[in-house]
Amino acid sequence: MDSVIAAAAHALAAGDPLGALKLVALRNDAPALALRGIAMAQLGEFARAKELLHSARRAFTAKEEVARARCIVAEAEIALASRDLSWPAQLLDAARATLEALGDRLNAAHARYLEVRRLLLIGRLDAAEQMLARLDPAPFPPASRTAHELVVAGIAIRRLQTKTARAALARAERAARLAAIPALTAEVESAFLILNAPAARLIERGGEQTILLEEVEALLASKTLVVDACRHAVRAESNVVSLATRPVLFALARALGEAWPGDVPRDVLVARAFGSRFVDESHRARLRVEIGRLRKLLRTLAGVSATQRGFALAPSRARKVVVLARPVEDANGAVLAFLADGESWSSSALALALGTSQRTVQRALDALAASGKVQSFGRARARRWITPPVPGFTTTLLLPAPLPID
Repeated sequence: MDSVIAAAAHALAAGDPLGALKLVALRNDAPALALRGIAMAQLGEFARAKELLHSARRAFTAKEEVARARCIVAEAEIALASRDLSWPAQLLDAARATLEALGDRLNAAHARYLEVRRLLLIGRLDAAEQMLARLDPAPFPPASRTAHELVVAGIAIRRLQTKTARAALARAERAARLAAIPALTAEVESAFLILNAPAARLIERGGEQTILLEEVEALLASKTLVVDACRHAVRAESNVVSLATRPVLFALARALGEAWPGDVPRDVLVARAFGSRFVDESHRARLRVEIGRLRKLLRTLAGVSATQRGFALAPSRARKVVVLARPVEDANGAVLAFLADGESWSSSALALALGTSQRTVQRALDALAASGKVQSFGRARARRWITPPVPGFTTTLLLPAPLPID
Protein backbone atom coordinates (compact mmCIF):
# COMPACT_ATOMS: atom_id res chain seq x y z
CA MET A 1 0.00 0.00 0.00
CA ASP A 2 1.51 3.37 -1.02
CA SER A 3 1.55 6.33 1.35
CA VAL A 4 -1.28 8.21 -0.38
CA ILE A 5 -3.62 5.22 -0.18
CA ALA A 6 -2.64 4.71 3.47
CA ALA A 7 -3.36 8.37 4.27
CA ALA A 8 -6.74 8.23 2.52
CA ALA A 9 -7.68 5.06 4.38
CA HIS A 10 -6.72 6.70 7.66
CA ALA A 11 -8.88 9.73 6.82
CA LEU A 12 -11.88 7.48 6.11
CA ALA A 13 -11.37 5.59 9.36
CA ALA A 14 -11.42 8.93 11.19
CA GLY A 15 -14.68 9.94 9.49
CA ASP A 16 -13.18 12.48 7.08
CA PRO A 17 -14.42 11.51 3.58
CA LEU A 18 -13.55 14.89 2.04
CA GLY A 19 -9.98 14.58 3.23
CA ALA A 20 -9.78 11.11 1.67
CA LEU A 21 -11.22 12.33 -1.65
CA LYS A 22 -8.63 15.10 -1.87
CA LEU A 23 -5.98 12.40 -1.89
CA VAL A 24 -7.46 9.89 -4.33
CA ALA A 25 -10.06 11.76 -6.40
CA LEU A 26 -7.94 11.67 -9.59
CA ARG A 27 -6.75 8.09 -9.28
CA ASN A 28 -8.43 5.14 -10.99
CA ASP A 29 -6.43 2.19 -9.68
CA ALA A 30 -8.33 -0.44 -7.71
CA PRO A 31 -7.41 0.71 -4.15
CA ALA A 32 -8.24 4.33 -5.02
CA LEU A 33 -11.59 3.34 -6.56
CA ALA A 34 -12.47 1.42 -3.41
CA LEU A 35 -11.56 4.34 -1.15
CA ARG A 36 -13.45 6.78 -3.36
CA GLY A 37 -16.50 4.53 -3.15
CA ILE A 38 -16.36 4.40 0.65
CA ALA A 39 -15.92 8.17 0.80
CA MET A 40 -18.94 8.75 -1.43
CA ALA A 41 -20.96 6.37 0.75
CA GLN A 42 -20.00 8.37 3.86
CA LEU A 43 -21.24 11.48 2.05
CA GLY A 44 -24.57 9.80 1.29
CA GLU A 45 -24.01 9.39 -2.46
CA PHE A 46 -24.96 5.72 -2.46
CA ALA A 47 -25.53 5.24 -6.20
CA ARG A 48 -22.09 6.59 -7.12
CA ALA A 49 -20.52 4.69 -4.22
CA LYS A 50 -21.92 1.39 -5.49
CA GLU A 51 -20.55 2.05 -8.97
CA LEU A 52 -17.07 2.82 -7.66
CA LEU A 53 -16.93 -0.18 -5.35
CA HIS A 54 -18.17 -2.51 -8.07
CA SER A 55 -15.47 -1.16 -10.38
CA ALA A 56 -12.86 -1.62 -7.66
CA ARG A 57 -13.92 -5.19 -7.02
CA ARG A 58 -13.54 -6.01 -10.71
CA ALA A 59 -10.17 -4.22 -10.89
CA PHE A 60 -8.61 -6.24 -8.08
CA THR A 61 -7.01 -9.46 -9.31
CA ALA A 62 -8.11 -12.92 -8.27
CA LYS A 63 -5.08 -13.13 -6.00
CA GLU A 64 -6.20 -10.04 -4.06
CA GLU A 65 -8.92 -11.93 -2.21
CA VAL A 66 -8.89 -9.76 0.89
CA ALA A 67 -9.32 -6.54 -1.07
CA ARG A 68 -12.18 -8.01 -3.11
CA ALA A 69 -13.90 -9.27 0.04
CA ARG A 70 -13.56 -5.85 1.67
CA CYS A 71 -15.26 -4.29 -1.36
CA ILE A 72 -18.15 -6.73 -0.96
CA VAL A 73 -18.48 -5.80 2.71
CA ALA A 74 -18.55 -2.11 1.79
CA GLU A 75 -21.21 -2.80 -0.87
CA ALA A 76 -23.28 -4.66 1.72
CA GLU A 77 -23.07 -1.73 4.10
CA ILE A 78 -24.25 0.64 1.37
CA ALA A 79 -27.12 -1.72 0.55
CA LEU A 80 -28.14 -1.74 4.21
CA ALA A 81 -27.90 2.05 4.52
CA SER A 82 -29.97 2.52 1.35
CA ARG A 83 -32.45 -0.14 2.56
CA ASP A 84 -31.73 -2.45 -0.37
CA LEU A 85 -32.75 -5.56 1.57
CA SER A 86 -32.79 -7.70 -1.56
CA TRP A 87 -29.00 -7.42 -1.84
CA PRO A 88 -27.63 -11.01 -1.80
CA ALA A 89 -26.80 -11.82 1.82
CA GLN A 90 -24.95 -14.99 0.80
CA LEU A 91 -22.37 -12.81 -0.97
CA LEU A 92 -21.62 -11.04 2.31
CA ASP A 93 -21.41 -14.36 4.14
CA ALA A 94 -18.87 -15.65 1.61
CA ALA A 95 -16.82 -12.44 1.94
CA ARG A 96 -16.87 -12.74 5.72
CA ALA A 97 -15.63 -16.33 5.52
CA THR A 98 -12.80 -15.24 3.20
CA LEU A 99 -11.73 -12.47 5.56
CA GLU A 100 -11.78 -14.80 8.55
CA ALA A 101 -9.75 -17.43 6.69
CA LEU A 102 -7.13 -14.88 5.62
CA GLY A 103 -6.75 -13.27 9.04
CA ASP A 104 -8.65 -9.97 8.60
CA ARG A 105 -10.59 -10.33 11.84
CA LEU A 106 -11.67 -6.69 12.05
CA ASN A 107 -13.40 -6.56 8.67
CA ALA A 108 -14.79 -10.07 9.19
CA ALA A 109 -16.38 -8.83 12.41
CA HIS A 110 -17.73 -5.78 10.58
CA ALA A 111 -19.36 -8.10 8.05
CA ARG A 112 -20.94 -10.02 10.92
CA TYR A 113 -22.29 -6.77 12.39
CA LEU A 114 -23.87 -5.95 9.03
CA GLU A 115 -25.60 -9.33 9.02
CA VAL A 116 -26.88 -8.72 12.56
CA ARG A 117 -28.14 -5.24 11.69
CA ARG A 118 -30.04 -6.61 8.70
CA LEU A 119 -31.67 -9.29 10.86
CA LEU A 120 -32.57 -6.64 13.44
CA LEU A 121 -34.06 -4.43 10.76
CA ILE A 122 -36.43 -7.14 9.55
CA GLY A 123 -37.41 -8.16 13.07
CA ARG A 124 -35.56 -11.49 13.35
CA LEU A 125 -34.39 -10.78 16.88
CA ASP A 126 -33.53 -14.33 17.96
CA ALA A 127 -31.29 -14.89 14.93
CA ALA A 128 -29.64 -11.48 15.44
CA GLU A 129 -28.97 -12.23 19.09
CA GLN A 130 -27.47 -15.65 18.34
CA MET A 131 -25.15 -14.18 15.71
CA LEU A 132 -24.12 -11.31 17.97
CA ALA A 133 -23.21 -13.74 20.74
CA ARG A 134 -20.37 -15.06 18.56
CA LEU A 135 -18.61 -11.68 18.60
CA ASP A 136 -16.33 -10.36 21.32
CA PRO A 137 -15.84 -6.59 20.82
CA ALA A 138 -13.03 -6.26 23.38
CA PRO A 139 -10.06 -6.54 20.95
CA PHE A 140 -11.58 -4.17 18.38
CA PRO A 141 -11.05 -0.41 17.99
CA PRO A 142 -13.55 2.08 19.52
CA ALA A 143 -15.59 2.48 16.32
CA SER A 144 -16.27 -1.26 16.14
CA ARG A 145 -17.08 -1.40 19.86
CA THR A 146 -19.57 1.43 19.32
CA ALA A 147 -21.24 -0.50 16.51
CA HIS A 148 -21.43 -3.59 18.72
CA GLU A 149 -23.09 -1.77 21.60
CA LEU A 150 -25.54 -0.04 19.27
CA VAL A 151 -26.68 -3.43 17.99
CA VAL A 152 -26.98 -4.75 21.56
CA ALA A 153 -29.07 -1.70 22.44
CA GLY A 154 -31.20 -2.09 19.33
CA ILE A 155 -32.11 -5.67 20.20
CA ALA A 156 -32.80 -4.74 23.83
CA ILE A 157 -35.04 -1.84 22.80
CA ARG A 158 -37.07 -4.04 20.49
CA ARG A 159 -37.45 -6.55 23.34
CA LEU A 160 -38.37 -3.77 25.79
CA GLN A 161 -35.34 -4.45 27.99
CA THR A 162 -34.64 -0.81 28.77
CA LYS A 163 -32.01 -1.31 31.50
CA THR A 164 -29.95 -3.47 29.16
CA ALA A 165 -30.41 -0.89 26.40
CA ARG A 166 -29.31 2.03 28.58
CA ALA A 167 -26.21 0.17 29.76
CA ALA A 168 -25.28 -0.70 26.16
CA LEU A 169 -25.80 2.90 25.00
CA ALA A 170 -23.65 4.19 27.87
CA ARG A 171 -20.85 1.89 26.70
CA ALA A 172 -21.47 3.00 23.10
CA GLU A 173 -21.21 6.64 24.15
CA ARG A 174 -17.84 6.06 25.81
CA ALA A 175 -16.52 4.17 22.79
CA ALA A 176 -17.82 6.84 20.39
CA ARG A 177 -15.97 9.52 22.32
CA LEU A 178 -12.75 7.52 21.96
CA ALA A 179 -13.41 7.01 18.24
CA ALA A 180 -13.98 10.78 17.79
CA ILE A 181 -16.19 10.22 14.73
CA PRO A 182 -19.09 12.73 14.67
CA ALA A 183 -21.43 10.41 12.75
CA LEU A 184 -21.04 7.68 15.39
CA THR A 185 -21.66 10.13 18.21
CA ALA A 186 -24.82 11.35 16.46
CA GLU A 187 -26.05 7.78 16.04
CA VAL A 188 -25.64 7.10 19.75
CA GLU A 189 -27.47 10.32 20.61
CA SER A 190 -30.35 9.33 18.32
CA ALA A 191 -30.59 5.96 20.06
CA PHE A 192 -30.81 7.68 23.45
CA LEU A 193 -33.72 9.76 22.15
CA ILE A 194 -35.72 6.57 21.60
CA LEU A 195 -35.48 5.75 25.30
CA ASN A 196 -36.36 9.29 26.38
CA ALA A 197 -39.31 9.96 24.07
CA PRO A 198 -42.95 8.97 24.66
CA ALA A 199 -43.49 5.46 23.31
CA ALA A 200 -47.16 4.67 23.90
CA ARG A 201 -50.45 5.97 25.27
CA LEU A 202 -51.92 4.58 28.47
CA ILE A 203 -55.73 4.69 28.57
CA GLU A 204 -57.24 4.14 32.01
CA ARG A 205 -60.67 5.03 33.47
CA GLY A 206 -61.45 7.37 30.61
CA GLY A 207 -58.15 9.26 30.93
CA GLU A 208 -55.08 9.10 28.72
CA GLN A 209 -51.36 9.81 29.14
CA THR A 210 -48.17 9.16 27.20
CA ILE A 211 -45.57 6.86 28.73
CA LEU A 212 -41.90 5.99 28.05
CA LEU A 213 -40.51 2.60 27.04
CA GLU A 214 -39.36 2.00 30.62
CA GLU A 215 -42.91 2.56 31.84
CA VAL A 216 -44.25 0.20 29.17
CA GLU A 217 -41.80 -2.46 30.34
CA ALA A 218 -42.87 -1.99 33.96
CA LEU A 219 -46.54 -2.11 33.00
CA LEU A 220 -46.17 -5.39 31.11
CA ALA A 221 -44.38 -6.92 34.09
CA SER A 222 -47.02 -5.79 36.58
CA LYS A 223 -50.20 -7.56 37.74
CA THR A 224 -52.36 -5.14 35.75
CA LEU A 225 -54.66 -6.58 33.09
CA VAL A 226 -53.38 -4.94 29.92
CA VAL A 227 -55.32 -4.78 26.68
CA ASP A 228 -52.31 -4.33 24.40
CA ALA A 229 -53.32 -2.44 21.25
CA CYS A 230 -49.69 -2.43 20.08
CA ARG A 231 -49.60 -6.19 19.54
CA HIS A 232 -53.32 -7.01 19.73
CA ALA A 233 -53.21 -9.13 22.86
CA VAL A 234 -54.61 -9.23 26.38
CA ARG A 235 -52.22 -10.04 29.20
CA ALA A 236 -51.72 -10.11 32.92
CA GLU A 237 -48.20 -10.90 34.16
CA SER A 238 -46.98 -13.96 32.23
CA ASN A 239 -50.43 -14.99 30.98
CA VAL A 240 -51.03 -13.79 27.42
CA VAL A 241 -53.93 -14.25 25.06
CA SER A 242 -53.11 -13.18 21.52
CA LEU A 243 -55.94 -11.75 19.45
CA ALA A 244 -53.73 -10.71 16.53
CA THR A 245 -55.73 -12.86 14.11
CA ARG A 246 -59.11 -12.05 15.70
CA PRO A 247 -59.74 -8.35 14.95
CA VAL A 248 -63.42 -8.45 15.97
CA LEU A 249 -62.62 -9.98 19.34
CA PHE A 250 -59.81 -7.53 19.94
CA ALA A 251 -62.07 -4.59 19.09
CA LEU A 252 -64.50 -5.85 21.73
CA ALA A 253 -61.71 -6.37 24.27
CA ARG A 254 -60.36 -2.88 23.69
CA ALA A 255 -63.80 -1.26 24.03
CA LEU A 256 -64.40 -3.12 27.29
CA GLY A 257 -60.90 -2.24 28.54
CA GLU A 258 -61.32 1.46 27.82
CA ALA A 259 -64.67 1.55 29.66
CA TRP A 260 -63.53 -0.43 32.73
CA PRO A 261 -64.77 -0.46 35.48
CA GLY A 262 -67.96 0.56 33.69
CA ASP A 263 -69.81 -1.30 31.01
CA VAL A 264 -70.24 -0.68 27.28
CA PRO A 265 -73.69 -0.46 25.64
CA ARG A 266 -74.49 -3.14 23.10
CA ASP A 267 -74.98 -0.62 20.30
CA VAL A 268 -71.50 0.83 20.95
CA LEU A 269 -69.94 -2.63 20.92
CA VAL A 270 -71.64 -3.44 17.61
CA ALA A 271 -70.32 -0.22 16.09
CA ARG A 272 -66.76 -0.82 17.38
CA ALA A 273 -66.59 -4.48 16.39
CA PHE A 274 -68.57 -4.61 13.16
CA GLY A 275 -68.37 -1.03 11.93
CA SER A 276 -72.14 -0.85 11.56
CA ARG A 277 -73.97 2.44 12.06
CA PHE A 278 -77.36 0.76 12.23
CA VAL A 279 -78.05 -2.05 14.67
CA ASP A 280 -80.68 -4.71 14.18
CA GLU A 281 -81.43 -8.05 15.80
CA SER A 282 -78.92 -9.89 13.57
CA HIS A 283 -76.14 -7.64 14.86
CA ARG A 284 -77.18 -8.29 18.45
CA ALA A 285 -77.20 -12.03 17.81
CA ARG A 286 -73.74 -11.88 16.28
CA LEU A 287 -72.53 -9.77 19.21
CA ARG A 288 -73.68 -12.47 21.64
CA VAL A 289 -71.73 -15.08 19.67
CA GLU A 290 -68.55 -12.99 19.59
CA ILE A 291 -68.84 -12.10 23.28
CA GLY A 292 -69.11 -15.82 24.01
CA ARG A 293 -65.92 -16.48 22.04
CA LEU A 294 -64.12 -13.64 23.83
CA ARG A 295 -65.32 -14.88 27.22
CA LYS A 296 -63.93 -18.35 26.44
CA LEU A 297 -60.52 -17.03 25.32
CA LEU A 298 -60.12 -14.70 28.31
CA ARG A 299 -61.39 -17.13 30.94
CA THR A 300 -57.98 -17.39 32.65
CA LEU A 301 -57.56 -13.60 32.78
CA ALA A 302 -60.99 -12.05 33.13
CA GLY A 303 -64.70 -12.57 32.82
CA VAL A 304 -67.07 -10.77 30.49
CA SER A 305 -70.35 -10.21 32.28
CA ALA A 306 -73.66 -9.01 30.89
CA THR A 307 -75.21 -5.86 32.33
CA GLN A 308 -78.59 -4.27 31.85
CA ARG A 309 -77.38 -2.18 28.92
CA GLY A 310 -74.34 -4.10 27.64
CA PHE A 311 -71.24 -5.93 28.82
CA ALA A 312 -68.38 -5.28 31.26
CA LEU A 313 -64.90 -6.70 31.82
CA ALA A 314 -64.15 -8.23 35.23
CA PRO A 315 -60.46 -9.14 35.81
CA SER A 316 -59.89 -12.39 37.68
CA ARG A 317 -56.84 -11.44 39.77
CA ALA A 318 -55.67 -8.07 38.45
CA ARG A 319 -56.59 -4.98 40.42
CA LYS A 320 -57.20 -2.80 37.39
CA VAL A 321 -57.54 -2.82 33.61
CA VAL A 322 -55.71 -0.49 31.22
CA VAL A 323 -55.34 -0.17 27.47
CA LEU A 324 -51.86 0.25 25.99
CA ALA A 325 -52.24 2.07 22.67
CA ARG A 326 -49.77 3.05 19.99
CA PRO A 327 -48.39 6.60 20.05
CA VAL A 328 -49.83 7.12 16.58
CA GLU A 329 -53.11 5.46 15.66
CA ASP A 330 -52.95 4.70 11.96
CA ALA A 331 -54.00 1.65 9.99
CA ASN A 332 -50.64 1.83 8.23
CA GLY A 333 -48.63 2.53 11.37
CA ALA A 334 -46.12 -0.28 10.78
CA VAL A 335 -45.16 1.19 7.40
CA LEU A 336 -44.84 4.64 8.97
CA ALA A 337 -42.62 3.21 11.71
CA PHE A 338 -40.04 1.94 9.23
CA LEU A 339 -40.12 5.14 7.18
CA ALA A 340 -39.67 7.19 10.35
CA ASP A 341 -35.97 6.25 10.49
CA GLY A 342 -35.38 8.98 7.90
CA GLU A 343 -33.99 6.60 5.28
CA SER A 344 -35.47 6.03 1.83
CA TRP A 345 -37.22 2.68 1.38
CA SER A 346 -38.45 0.76 -1.63
CA SER A 347 -41.80 -1.00 -1.44
CA SER A 348 -40.05 -4.36 -1.88
CA ALA A 349 -37.75 -3.68 1.10
CA LEU A 350 -40.73 -2.67 3.23
CA ALA A 351 -42.56 -5.84 2.22
CA LEU A 352 -39.57 -7.96 3.26
CA ALA A 353 -39.19 -6.14 6.59
CA LEU A 354 -42.91 -6.38 7.34
CA GLY A 355 -43.26 -9.97 6.19
CA THR A 356 -46.13 -9.14 3.86
CA SER A 357 -46.78 -8.79 0.13
CA GLN A 358 -45.42 -5.93 -1.92
CA ARG A 359 -48.93 -5.16 -3.18
CA THR A 360 -50.19 -4.74 0.39
CA VAL A 361 -47.33 -2.36 1.14
CA GLN A 362 -47.98 -0.42 -2.05
CA ARG A 363 -51.62 0.09 -1.10
CA ALA A 364 -50.52 1.37 2.32
CA LEU A 365 -47.98 3.73 0.74
CA ASP A 366 -50.60 5.08 -1.68
CA ALA A 367 -52.96 5.76 1.23
CA LEU A 368 -50.23 7.48 3.23
CA ALA A 369 -49.18 9.53 0.22
CA ALA A 370 -52.78 10.64 -0.36
CA SER A 371 -52.91 11.95 3.22
CA GLY A 372 -49.54 13.70 2.84
CA LYS A 373 -47.71 11.54 5.39
CA VAL A 374 -45.13 10.12 2.96
CA GLN A 375 -43.62 11.13 -0.34
CA SER A 376 -41.77 9.32 -3.09
CA PHE A 377 -39.02 10.06 -5.57
CA GLY A 378 -37.71 8.13 -8.56
CA ARG A 379 -39.64 5.84 -10.86
CA ALA A 380 -40.29 2.14 -11.38
CA ARG A 381 -37.69 -0.04 -9.58
CA ALA A 382 -35.78 3.05 -8.47
CA ARG A 383 -38.79 4.52 -6.65
CA ARG A 384 -38.17 5.24 -2.99
CA TRP A 385 -40.39 6.41 -0.14
CA ILE A 386 -39.47 8.68 2.74
CA THR A 387 -41.04 10.65 5.56
CA PRO A 388 -39.72 12.74 8.45
CA PRO A 389 -39.67 11.02 11.87
CA VAL A 390 -42.90 11.16 13.85
CA PRO A 391 -42.32 14.31 15.94
CA GLY A 392 -41.84 13.71 19.64
CA PHE A 393 -42.46 9.96 19.62
CA THR A 394 -40.41 6.80 19.42
CA THR A 395 -41.84 4.32 16.93
CA THR A 396 -40.55 1.16 18.61
CA LEU A 397 -44.05 -0.06 19.48
CA LEU A 398 -45.16 0.40 15.88
CA LEU A 399 -42.53 -1.98 14.53
CA PRO A 400 -43.71 -5.54 13.83
CA ALA A 401 -41.31 -7.26 16.19
CA PRO A 402 -42.68 -9.33 19.07
CA LEU A 403 -42.96 -7.74 22.49
CA PRO A 404 -42.02 -10.01 25.41
CA ILE A 405 -45.52 -11.42 25.73
CA ASP A 406 -44.86 -15.00 24.67
